[in-house]
Amino acid sequence: MAERISEAEHAIMEVLWEEHPLTAAEVAERAGPARGWSVHTVKTLLSRLLAKGAITHEAEGRRFLYAPAIERDSYVGRESEKLLDRLFGGRVTPLIAQLAERRQLSAQDIEELEALLKELKP
Repeated sequence: MAERISEAEHAIMEVLWEEHPLTAAEVAERAGPARGWSVHTVKTLLSRLLAKGAITHEAEGRRFLYAPAIERDSYVGRESEKLLDRLFGGRVTPLIAQLAERRQLSAQDIEELEALLKELKP
């Protein structure tokens, strides 16, 4: 999957990562109301995701059942790396510094970061 997933498509992916397989109507029930999306809009987004290879579908009678073709962790990992490369030259430290500067890190955030660093340290 080389093409980028839009924010709207990502909302559809989150529904399918949570539960699958689902019909277009079921996806619309879960993702549509909060965004004001019709079943038609959801079907358009599903078609785009199919074309990008992000989801699969199989016929069940006169309807299709949709499921993710990519794992959420894999997608998040790739997108995180792209963000790091594009905005921070592939370096993690400036990202953490930016987040710490923009948002107040809680004591729990700091403890979790310290624990992660200890775990990663040889």
